[in-house]
Amino acid sequence: MRVLSVVSELYPFVKTGGLADVAGALPPALRGHGIDMRSLLPAYPSVVARTGWGEVVHHWPDYYGGEARLRRLEAEGHRLFLLDAPHLYDRPGGPYTDPAGVDHPDNWRRFAALSRAGADLARGLIFDFRPDIVHAHDWQTALAAAFVHYDGTPSASVVTVHNLAFQGQFDAGIFPALGLPPDAFSIHGVEYYGGVGFLKAGLKLATGITAVSPTYAEEIRTPEGGMGLAGLLSDRVDDLCGIVNGIDAAAWDPASDPHLPARFTADDRPARQVNRRALEARFGLDADDAPIFSVVSRLTWQKGIDLLAETADHLVGLGAKLAVLGSGDPGLEHAFREAATRHPGRIGTVIGYDEPLAHLLQGGADAILIPSRFEPCGLTQLYGLRYGSVPVVARVGGLADTVIDANHAALVAGVATGIQFSPVDVPALRKAIRRAVHLYHSPGIWTRLRREGMKADVSWDHSAADYAALYRDLLDRSRR
Repeated sequence: MRVLSVVSELYPFVKTGGLADVAGALPPALRGHGIDMRSLLPAYPSVVARTGWGEVVHHWPDYYGGEARLRRLEAEGHRLFLLDAPHLYDRPGGPYTDPAGVDHPDNWRRFAALSRAGADLARGLIFDFRPDIVHAHDWQTALAAAFVHYDGTPSASVVTVHNLAFQGQFDAGIFPALGLPPDAFSIHGVEYYGGVGFLKAGLKLATGITAVSPTYAEEIRTPEGGMGLAGLLSDRVDDLCGIVNGIDAAAWDPASDPHLPARFTADDRPARQVNRRALEARFGLDADDAPIFSVVSRLTWQKGIDLLAETADHLVGLGAKLAVLGSGDPGLEHAFREAATRHPGRIGTVIGYDEPLAHLLQGGADAILIPSRFEPCGLTQLYGLRYGSVPVVARVGGLADTVIDANHAALVAGVATGIQFSPVDVPALRKAIRRAVHLYHSPGIWTRLRREGMKADVSWDHSAADYAALYRDLLDRSRR
Protein backbone atom coordinates (compact mmCIF):
# COMPACT_ATOMS: atom_id res chain seq x y z
CA MET A 1 0.00 0.00 0.00
CA ARG A 2 1.19 3.50 -0.84
CA VAL A 3 0.67 6.39 1.58
CA LEU A 4 1.57 10.03 1.07
CA SER A 5 2.24 11.95 4.28
CA VAL A 6 1.72 15.67 3.69
CA VAL A 7 3.52 17.58 6.43
CA SER A 8 4.79 21.06 7.26
CA GLU A 9 7.74 19.75 9.29
CA LEU A 10 9.58 16.46 9.54
CA TYR A 11 12.44 15.38 11.78
CA PRO A 12 15.42 15.37 11.21
CA PHE A 13 15.04 17.98 8.46
CA VAL A 14 12.90 20.66 10.13
CA LYS A 15 11.28 20.69 13.57
CA THR A 16 9.36 23.04 15.84
CA GLY A 17 7.58 20.42 17.95
CA GLY A 18 6.21 16.91 18.31
CA LEU A 19 4.54 16.94 14.88
CA ALA A 20 7.98 16.67 13.26
CA ASP A 21 8.92 13.73 15.49
CA VAL A 22 5.75 11.84 14.59
CA ALA A 23 6.06 12.57 10.87
CA GLY A 24 9.68 11.46 10.95
CA ALA A 25 9.10 8.26 12.90
CA LEU A 26 6.06 6.89 11.05
CA PRO A 27 7.56 6.06 7.63
CA PRO A 28 10.30 3.69 8.88
CA ALA A 29 7.95 2.19 11.48
CA LEU A 30 5.38 1.34 8.79
CA ARG A 31 7.75 -0.45 6.42
CA GLY A 32 7.46 -3.68 8.38
CA HIS A 33 3.70 -3.57 7.81
CA GLY A 34 3.91 -3.40 4.05
CA ILE A 35 3.30 0.36 3.88
CA ASP A 36 5.32 2.48 1.45
CA MET A 37 5.02 5.95 3.01
CA ARG A 38 6.57 8.94 1.28
CA SER A 39 6.54 12.45 2.69
CA LEU A 40 5.77 15.75 0.97
CA LEU A 41 7.05 18.89 2.66
CA PRO A 42 8.11 22.41 1.64
CA ALA A 43 11.61 23.02 0.32
CA TYR A 44 12.54 25.34 3.17
CA PRO A 45 16.17 26.54 2.89
CA SER A 46 17.11 24.58 6.01
CA VAL A 47 15.65 21.39 4.53
CA VAL A 48 17.41 21.75 1.17
CA ALA A 49 20.70 22.49 2.94
CA ARG A 50 20.46 19.05 4.52
CA THR A 51 18.84 16.99 1.76
CA GLY A 52 20.02 18.54 -1.48
CA TRP A 53 17.64 19.35 -4.33
CA GLY A 54 16.86 15.98 -5.91
CA GLU A 55 15.30 15.48 -9.34
CA VAL A 56 12.50 17.61 -10.76
CA VAL A 57 9.42 15.45 -11.46
CA HIS A 58 6.94 18.24 -12.22
CA HIS A 59 7.01 21.94 -13.07
CA TRP A 60 4.31 24.59 -12.61
CA PRO A 61 4.90 27.90 -14.47
CA ASP A 62 2.49 29.70 -12.13
CA TYR A 63 1.65 28.02 -8.84
CA TYR A 64 -0.09 30.13 -6.21
CA GLY A 65 1.70 33.25 -7.41
CA GLY A 66 5.03 32.01 -8.71
CA GLU A 67 6.99 29.31 -10.46
CA ALA A 68 7.27 26.00 -8.62
CA ARG A 69 8.76 22.53 -9.01
CA LEU A 70 8.12 19.21 -7.39
CA ARG A 71 11.35 17.42 -6.54
CA ARG A 72 11.97 13.82 -5.49
CA LEU A 73 14.88 12.44 -3.48
CA GLU A 74 15.93 10.12 -0.69
CA ALA A 75 17.71 11.41 2.41
CA GLU A 76 18.56 9.83 5.77
CA GLY A 77 16.23 6.90 5.19
CA HIS A 78 13.27 9.00 4.03
CA ARG A 79 11.67 9.02 0.59
CA LEU A 80 10.74 12.65 0.03
CA PHE A 81 8.91 14.99 -2.26
CA LEU A 82 9.87 18.64 -1.85
CA LEU A 83 7.63 21.47 -3.02
CA ASP A 84 10.18 23.92 -4.38
CA ALA A 85 8.34 27.25 -4.52
CA PRO A 86 10.80 30.03 -3.64
CA HIS A 87 8.09 32.71 -3.48
CA LEU A 88 6.41 30.71 -0.69
CA TYR A 89 9.20 29.02 1.25
CA ASP A 90 12.58 30.62 0.52
CA ARG A 91 12.57 33.18 3.32
CA PRO A 92 14.26 33.68 6.70
CA GLY A 93 12.68 32.54 9.93
CA GLY A 94 10.97 29.28 10.81
CA PRO A 95 8.37 27.23 8.97
CA TYR A 96 5.53 29.50 10.11
CA THR A 97 7.06 32.75 11.35
CA ASP A 98 9.57 35.42 10.39
CA PRO A 99 12.81 35.99 12.37
CA ALA A 100 10.85 38.13 14.85
CA GLY A 101 8.44 35.28 15.55
CA VAL A 102 5.50 36.86 13.69
CA ASP A 103 3.31 34.62 11.52
CA HIS A 104 3.89 35.02 7.80
CA PRO A 105 0.79 36.86 6.52
CA ASP A 106 0.50 34.49 3.55
CA ASN A 107 0.58 31.27 5.56
CA TRP A 108 -2.83 30.43 4.15
CA ARG A 109 -1.36 30.49 0.62
CA ARG A 110 1.83 28.64 1.61
CA PHE A 111 -0.02 25.71 3.11
CA ALA A 112 -2.89 25.66 0.63
CA ALA A 113 -0.17 25.19 -2.01
CA LEU A 114 1.37 22.31 -0.06
CA SER A 115 -2.05 20.68 0.38
CA ARG A 116 -2.88 21.11 -3.30
CA ALA A 117 0.37 19.43 -4.29
CA GLY A 118 -0.50 16.46 -2.09
CA ALA A 119 -3.91 16.13 -3.72
CA ASP A 120 -2.32 16.44 -7.17
CA LEU A 121 -0.06 13.49 -6.40
CA ALA A 122 -3.16 11.56 -5.36
CA ARG A 123 -4.79 12.13 -8.73
CA GLY A 124 -1.74 10.99 -10.68
CA LEU A 125 0.54 13.99 -11.07
CA ILE A 126 3.50 11.67 -11.68
CA PHE A 127 3.13 8.29 -13.35
CA ASP A 128 5.01 6.08 -10.91
CA PHE A 129 3.61 7.11 -7.54
CA ARG A 130 -0.10 7.44 -6.93
CA PRO A 131 -0.94 7.02 -3.24
CA ASP A 132 -3.82 4.93 -1.94
CA ILE A 133 -4.01 7.14 1.16
CA VAL A 134 -3.25 10.83 1.69
CA HIS A 135 -2.32 11.41 5.34
CA ALA A 136 -2.52 15.08 6.38
CA HIS A 137 -1.33 16.53 9.68
CA ASP A 138 -2.88 19.47 11.57
CA TRP A 139 -4.29 22.60 9.97
CA GLN A 140 -1.29 23.22 7.74
CA THR A 141 -2.12 20.29 5.47
CA ALA A 142 -5.71 19.41 6.40
CA LEU A 143 -6.89 21.15 3.24
CA ALA A 144 -5.38 18.24 1.29
CA ALA A 145 -8.38 16.15 2.37
CA ALA A 146 -10.71 18.83 1.00
CA PHE A 147 -8.91 18.92 -2.34
CA VAL A 148 -9.01 15.10 -2.57
CA HIS A 149 -12.75 15.19 -1.82
CA TYR A 150 -13.66 17.84 -4.38
CA ASP A 151 -11.34 16.33 -7.01
CA GLY A 152 -13.30 13.08 -6.77
CA THR A 153 -9.99 11.23 -6.41
CA PRO A 154 -10.33 7.55 -5.45
CA SER A 155 -7.62 7.88 -2.80
CA ALA A 156 -8.78 7.82 0.81
CA SER A 157 -7.68 10.56 3.20
CA VAL A 158 -6.99 10.85 6.89
CA VAL A 159 -6.31 13.92 9.01
CA THR A 160 -4.38 13.61 12.26
CA VAL A 161 -5.05 16.17 14.97
CA HIS A 162 -1.83 16.86 16.85
CA ASN A 163 -3.19 19.97 18.57
CA LEU A 164 -6.75 21.21 18.05
CA ALA A 165 -5.85 24.62 19.45
CA PHE A 166 -4.32 25.59 16.10
CA GLN A 167 -7.00 25.54 13.42
CA GLY A 168 -5.87 27.68 10.49
CA GLN A 169 -8.75 30.16 10.39
CA PHE A 170 -8.63 32.87 7.73
CA ASP A 171 -10.80 35.59 6.21
CA ALA A 172 -13.34 34.57 3.60
CA GLY A 173 -11.57 36.79 1.09
CA ILE A 174 -8.89 34.14 0.51
CA PHE A 175 -11.37 31.56 -0.76
CA PRO A 176 -11.21 32.42 -4.50
CA ALA A 177 -7.44 31.94 -4.49
CA LEU A 178 -7.57 28.43 -2.99
CA GLY A 179 -8.61 26.70 -6.20
CA LEU A 180 -11.68 24.97 -4.77
CA PRO A 181 -15.08 24.86 -6.49
CA PRO A 182 -17.59 27.56 -5.45
CA ASP A 183 -19.81 25.09 -3.57
CA ALA A 184 -16.90 24.29 -1.23
CA PHE A 185 -17.60 27.55 0.60
CA SER A 186 -20.40 26.18 2.74
CA ILE A 187 -20.91 24.72 6.18
CA HIS A 188 -20.43 21.31 4.57
CA GLY A 189 -17.05 22.35 3.18
CA VAL A 190 -14.42 24.90 4.18
CA GLU A 191 -16.64 27.69 5.56
CA TYR A 192 -16.19 28.21 9.30
CA TYR A 193 -17.92 31.05 11.15
CA GLY A 194 -18.01 33.13 8.00
CA GLY A 195 -14.35 32.55 7.13
CA VAL A 196 -12.22 29.68 5.85
CA GLY A 197 -11.20 26.95 8.28
CA PHE A 198 -8.40 24.71 7.06
CA LEU A 199 -8.61 22.21 9.92
CA LYS A 200 -12.39 22.33 9.98
CA ALA A 201 -12.46 21.47 6.25
CA GLY A 202 -10.17 18.50 6.72
CA LEU A 203 -12.13 17.18 9.69
CA LYS A 204 -15.36 17.51 7.74
CA LEU A 205 -14.20 15.96 4.47
CA ALA A 206 -11.48 13.40 5.30
CA THR A 207 -12.33 9.73 5.05
CA GLY A 208 -11.01 9.25 8.58
CA ILE A 209 -9.70 11.26 11.52
CA THR A 210 -7.13 10.37 14.15
CA ALA A 211 -6.02 12.09 17.33
CA VAL A 212 -2.65 11.34 18.89
CA SER A 213 -4.02 9.51 21.91
CA PRO A 214 -7.30 7.77 22.82
CA THR A 215 -8.05 10.14 25.71
CA TYR A 216 -7.44 13.19 23.54
CA ALA A 217 -9.83 11.74 20.96
CA GLU A 218 -12.46 11.79 23.69
CA GLU A 219 -11.53 15.23 25.05
CA ILE A 220 -11.87 16.99 21.70
CA ARG A 221 -15.51 15.90 21.53
CA THR A 222 -16.34 17.85 24.70
CA PRO A 223 -17.28 21.55 24.89
CA GLU A 224 -14.16 22.22 27.00
CA GLY A 225 -11.71 20.40 24.75
CA GLY A 226 -13.39 20.78 21.37
CA MET A 227 -12.47 24.44 20.86
CA GLY A 228 -15.47 25.08 18.65
CA LEU A 229 -15.22 21.78 16.75
CA ALA A 230 -16.75 19.42 19.32
CA GLY A 231 -20.05 19.18 17.45
CA LEU A 232 -18.41 18.29 14.14
CA LEU A 233 -16.15 15.71 15.81
CA SER A 234 -19.07 14.20 17.73
CA ASP A 235 -20.97 13.84 14.46
CA ARG A 236 -17.98 11.96 13.06
CA VAL A 237 -17.29 9.83 16.13
CA ASP A 238 -17.46 6.62 14.07
CA ASP A 239 -14.66 7.96 11.85
CA LEU A 240 -12.49 9.18 14.74
CA CYS A 241 -9.93 7.14 16.65
CA GLY A 242 -7.02 7.82 18.96
CA ILE A 243 -3.60 6.29 18.28
CA VAL A 244 -0.94 7.14 20.82
CA ASN A 245 2.44 8.35 19.57
CA GLY A 246 5.66 6.45 20.10
CA ILE A 247 9.26 7.62 20.22
CA ASP A 248 12.34 6.92 18.15
CA ALA A 249 13.78 4.17 20.33
CA ALA A 250 17.16 4.39 18.61
CA ALA A 251 17.60 8.15 19.14
CA TRP A 252 16.29 7.89 22.71
CA ASP A 253 18.12 4.91 24.18
CA PRO A 254 19.97 5.42 27.49
CA ALA A 255 22.17 2.41 26.75
CA SER A 256 23.69 4.07 23.66
CA ASP A 257 22.88 7.80 23.93
CA PRO A 258 25.92 9.83 22.83
CA HIS A 259 24.63 12.89 24.73
CA LEU A 260 25.04 11.20 28.13
CA PRO A 261 28.30 11.25 30.08
CA ALA A 262 27.47 7.68 31.16
CA ARG A 263 25.15 5.27 29.36
CA PHE A 264 23.04 2.97 31.47
CA THR A 265 20.35 0.31 31.72
CA ALA A 266 17.59 -0.12 34.28
CA ASP A 267 19.92 -1.91 36.70
CA ASP A 268 22.95 0.36 36.26
CA ARG A 269 22.43 2.92 39.02
CA PRO A 270 26.12 3.98 39.34
CA ALA A 271 26.22 5.10 35.70
CA ARG A 272 23.02 7.08 36.15
CA GLN A 273 24.61 8.79 39.15
CA VAL A 274 27.36 10.08 36.84
CA ASN A 275 24.68 11.78 34.74
CA ARG A 276 23.08 13.18 37.86
CA ARG A 277 26.31 14.86 38.93
CA ALA A 278 26.79 16.29 35.43
CA LEU A 279 23.24 17.68 35.54
CA GLU A 280 23.87 19.29 38.94
CA ALA A 281 27.03 20.91 37.65
CA ARG A 282 25.36 22.21 34.49
CA PHE A 283 22.44 23.78 36.37
CA GLY A 284 24.41 24.96 39.41
CA LEU A 285 22.58 22.62 41.80
CA ASP A 286 23.98 21.35 45.08
CA ALA A 287 25.63 17.94 44.79
CA ASP A 288 23.57 16.04 47.34
CA ASP A 289 21.06 13.20 47.39
CA ALA A 290 17.89 15.31 47.33
CA PRO A 291 15.43 14.37 44.55
CA ILE A 292 15.88 16.34 41.33
CA PHE A 293 12.75 17.29 39.41
CA SER A 294 13.21 18.47 35.83
CA VAL A 295 11.18 20.41 33.27
CA VAL A 296 11.80 20.20 29.52
CA SER A 297 9.03 22.23 27.96
CA ARG A 298 7.74 25.28 26.21
CA LEU A 299 7.08 27.75 29.01
CA THR A 300 3.40 28.38 28.26
CA TRP A 301 -0.03 28.37 29.84
CA GLN A 302 -1.04 25.22 27.93
CA LYS A 303 1.87 23.35 29.50
CA GLY A 304 0.78 24.47 33.00
CA ILE A 305 4.12 26.12 33.61
CA ASP A 306 2.49 29.02 35.44
CA LEU A 307 1.25 26.46 38.01
CA LEU A 308 4.78 25.18 38.43
CA ALA A 309 6.12 28.71 38.87
CA GLU A 310 3.72 29.09 41.80
CA THR A 311 4.87 25.73 43.19
CA ALA A 312 8.64 26.21 42.93
CA ASP A 313 9.11 27.55 46.47
CA HIS A 314 6.97 24.71 47.85
CA LEU A 315 9.10 22.15 45.99
CA VAL A 316 12.27 23.54 47.52
CA GLY A 317 10.58 23.53 50.92
CA LEU A 318 10.06 19.78 50.54
CA GLY A 319 13.82 19.36 50.24
CA ALA A 320 13.83 18.81 46.48
CA LYS A 321 15.69 20.50 43.61
CA LEU A 322 14.45 21.74 40.25
CA ALA A 323 16.17 22.02 36.83
CA VAL A 324 14.25 23.87 34.11
CA LEU A 325 15.02 23.88 30.38
CA GLY A 326 12.68 25.79 28.08
CA SER A 327 11.54 29.05 26.59
CA GLY A 328 8.27 30.75 25.84
CA ASP A 329 6.23 33.32 27.69
CA PRO A 330 8.60 36.11 28.81
CA GLY A 331 6.82 36.41 32.16
CA LEU A 332 7.36 32.72 32.87
CA GLU A 333 10.98 32.89 31.76
CA HIS A 334 11.45 35.74 34.24
CA ALA A 335 9.64 33.81 36.98
CA PHE A 336 12.06 30.90 36.77
CA ARG A 337 15.11 33.13 36.59
CA GLU A 338 13.85 34.81 39.75
CA ALA A 339 13.22 31.43 41.39
CA ALA A 340 16.81 30.39 40.64
CA THR A 341 18.03 33.64 42.21
CA ARG A 342 15.91 33.05 45.33
CA HIS A 343 17.08 29.47 45.71
CA PRO A 344 20.72 29.15 44.58
CA GLY A 345 21.81 25.54 44.48
CA ARG A 346 18.21 24.33 44.61
CA ILE A 347 16.74 25.70 41.36
CA GLY A 348 18.61 26.02 38.06
CA THR A 349 17.19 27.50 34.87
CA VAL A 350 18.39 27.42 31.26
CA ILE A 351 16.26 29.50 28.89
CA GLY A 352 16.18 28.11 25.37
CA TYR A 353 16.29 24.64 23.91
CA ASP A 354 19.31 22.37 23.76
CA GLU A 355 18.84 18.80 22.48
CA PRO A 356 21.88 17.26 24.25
CA LEU A 357 20.87 18.99 27.48
CA ALA A 358 17.34 17.60 27.15
CA HIS A 359 18.85 14.11 26.99
CA LEU A 360 21.00 14.82 30.07
CA LEU A 361 17.94 15.94 32.03
CA GLN A 362 16.11 12.72 31.19
CA GLY A 363 19.19 10.65 32.00
CA GLY A 364 20.08 12.39 35.27
CA ALA A 365 16.94 13.76 36.93
CA ASP A 366 14.85 11.63 39.26
CA ALA A 367 11.49 12.83 37.99
CA ILE A 368 10.10 14.99 35.20
CA LEU A 369 7.19 17.38 35.77
CA ILE A 370 4.51 17.74 33.07
CA PRO A 371 1.56 19.74 34.48
CA SER A 372 -0.14 20.40 31.11
CA ARG A 373 -3.68 21.75 31.05
CA PHE A 374 -4.17 19.74 27.88
CA GLU A 375 -1.72 17.45 26.15
CA PRO A 376 -2.78 15.68 22.94
CA CYS A 377 -0.13 13.01 23.42
CA GLY A 378 3.18 14.31 24.68
CA LEU A 379 6.56 12.74 24.06
CA THR A 380 8.44 14.09 27.07
CA GLN A 381 6.82 11.60 29.45
CA LEU A 382 7.74 8.76 27.08
CA TYR A 383 11.37 9.87 27.12
CA GLY A 384 11.15 10.00 30.92
CA LEU A 385 9.85 6.44 31.11
CA ARG A 386 12.60 5.23 28.80
CA TYR A 387 15.33 6.97 30.82
CA GLY A 388 14.09 6.19 34.33
CA SER A 389 13.03 9.79 35.04
CA VAL A 390 9.69 9.17 36.73
CA PRO A 391 6.90 11.22 35.06
CA VAL A 392 4.71 13.38 37.30
CA VAL A 393 1.86 14.31 34.98
CA ALA A 394 -1.56 15.89 34.77
CA ARG A 395 -4.31 13.34 34.11
CA VAL A 396 -5.13 14.63 30.62
CA GLY A 397 -4.81 13.45 27.02
CA GLY A 398 -1.89 11.21 26.17
CA LEU A 399 -0.37 11.70 29.62
CA ALA A 400 -3.30 9.77 31.10
CA ASP A 401 -2.88 7.04 28.46
CA THR A 402 0.85 6.43 28.87
CA VAL A 403 1.62 6.78 32.60
CA ILE A 404 0.26 4.34 35.21
CA ASP A 405 -0.37 6.16 38.48
CA ALA A 406 1.45 4.92 41.58
CA ASN A 407 -1.72 4.39 43.58
CA HIS A 408 -1.86 1.65 46.21
CA ALA A 409 -3.27 -1.02 43.90
CA ALA A 410 -0.75 -0.31 41.12
CA LEU A 411 2.16 -0.32 43.55
CA VAL A 412 1.04 -3.64 45.05
CA ALA A 413 0.63 -5.13 41.58
CA GLY A 414 4.03 -3.77 40.55
CA VAL A 415 2.77 -2.00 37.43
CA ALA A 416 3.01 1.69 38.41
CA THR A 417 5.26 3.86 36.21
CA GLY A 418 4.64 7.43 37.45
CA ILE A 419 2.33 9.84 39.23
CA GLN A 420 -0.85 11.40 37.85
CA PHE A 421 -2.77 14.31 39.35
CA SER A 422 -6.10 16.00 38.82
CA PRO A 423 -7.53 18.63 38.69
CA VAL A 424 -4.82 20.64 36.96
CA ASP A 425 -4.27 23.29 39.62
CA VAL A 426 -1.66 24.34 42.16
CA PRO A 427 -2.98 22.30 45.15
CA ALA A 428 -3.11 19.09 43.11
CA LEU A 429 0.35 19.69 41.65
CA ARG A 430 1.80 20.31 45.11
CA LYS A 431 0.20 17.10 46.36
CA ALA A 432 1.68 15.15 43.45
CA ILE A 433 5.15 16.51 44.16
CA ARG A 434 4.77 15.58 47.84
CA ARG A 435 3.79 12.04 46.78
CA ALA A 436 6.86 11.85 44.54
CA VAL A 437 9.20 13.03 47.30
CA HIS A 438 7.66 10.52 49.72
CA LEU A 439 8.13 7.65 47.26
CA TYR A 440 11.68 8.78 46.46
CA HIS A 441 12.59 8.37 50.13
CA SER A 442 11.38 4.76 49.96
CA PRO A 443 14.25 3.47 47.79
CA GLY A 444 12.77 0.05 47.11
CA ILE A 445 9.49 1.48 45.83
CA TRP A 446 11.20 4.19 43.79
CA THR A 447 13.53 1.66 42.16
CA ARG A 448 10.58 -0.52 41.14
CA LEU A 449 8.76 2.54 39.79
CA ARG A 450 11.76 3.46 37.64
CA ARG A 451 12.29 -0.08 36.39
CA GLU A 452 8.67 -0.53 35.41
CA GLY A 453 8.81 2.70 33.46
CA MET A 454 11.97 1.63 31.66
CA LYS A 455 10.32 -1.69 30.74
CA ALA A 456 7.33 0.03 29.13
CA ASP A 457 7.12 -0.29 25.35
CA VAL A 458 7.11 3.34 24.18
CA SER A 459 8.30 2.56 20.66
CA TRP A 460 6.27 2.93 17.48
CA ASP A 461 5.69 -0.83 17.11
CA HIS A 462 2.10 -1.02 18.37
CA SER A 463 1.09 2.37 17.01
CA ALA A 464 2.48 1.60 13.56
CA ALA A 465 0.39 -1.57 13.49
CA ASP A 466 -2.67 0.50 14.43
CA TYR A 467 -1.99 2.99 11.63
CA ALA A 468 -1.49 0.18 9.10
CA ALA A 469 -4.82 -1.36 10.11
CA LEU A 470 -6.50 2.05 9.86
CA TYR A 471 -5.11 2.65 6.36
CA ARG A 472 -6.42 -0.70 5.17
CA ASP A 473 -9.84 -0.01 6.64
CA LEU A 474 -9.99 3.44 5.05
CA LEU A 475 -8.95 2.05 1.70
CA ASP A 476 -11.66 -0.63 1.87
CA ARG A 477 -14.25 2.00 2.76
CA SER A 478 -13.08 4.28 -0.04
CA ARG A 479 -13.34 1.47 -2.60
CA ARG A 480 -16.82 0.56 -1.41
